Amino acid sequence: MNVFEAIYTLRAIRRFRPDPVPPELIWRVLEAATMAPSGGNRQLWRFIVVQDRPLKEQIAQFYREGWDRLYGPIREQALADPNMAPIYRSAEHLAHHLAEVPVLILACLQTSPWPVSTSPPGSYIYPAVQNLLLAARALGLGTVLTTLYRVHEEEVRQLLGIPEGWETMALIPLGWPAQPFGPLRRIPVEEVTYWDRWGQKRKR
Repeated sequence: MNVFEAIYTLRAIRRFRPDPVPPELIWRVLEAATMAPSGGNRQLWRFIVVQDRPLKEQIAQFYREGWDRLYGPIREQALADPNMAPIYRSAEHLAHHLAEVPVLILACLQTSPWPVSTSPPGSYIYPAVQNLLLAARALGLGTVLTTLYRVHEEEVRQLLGIPEGWETMALIPLGWPAQPFGPLRRIPVEEVTYWDRWGQKRKR
């Protein structure tokens, strides 16, 4: 798949079929993640692939609690908004069915001892996560970057045996999509791009 086609159709997938993902495809998207650049080429990342059902159910419980805490209070308001309602329903579905997704991938980053740097920690791992998302799209697999489980970050670390000095930065559900990819709805590039100074726009 052309890289621009992958980018322009990389929709957040939150509804998945139960079909298993072949191990060779899991390895392929993970290898794509490790090809990302990182500061000083340190590659301070690790990836945990979770397929064990009891583990997925526990992570799903943490995720659901994060969803209820942050988005439960705005449910009626979100569903009353025609623009917001479809996204909310999709995200709510994932919150209720995360354990059913065939594969959960946690992207972890070494955060201590942190080297002297002007780069925020996320800059070291999110390019790798984006590589993973694009590789999955090229293979016809669905993904979405999620962080709601982080309201229970310490419990997740204990559950998966993540050592001190490492932190989870994202959870990526991976599976065959039960909804179509793209096209995407995005703000036009002309509206979010300035030239030379803030607020100075150009026409294409």
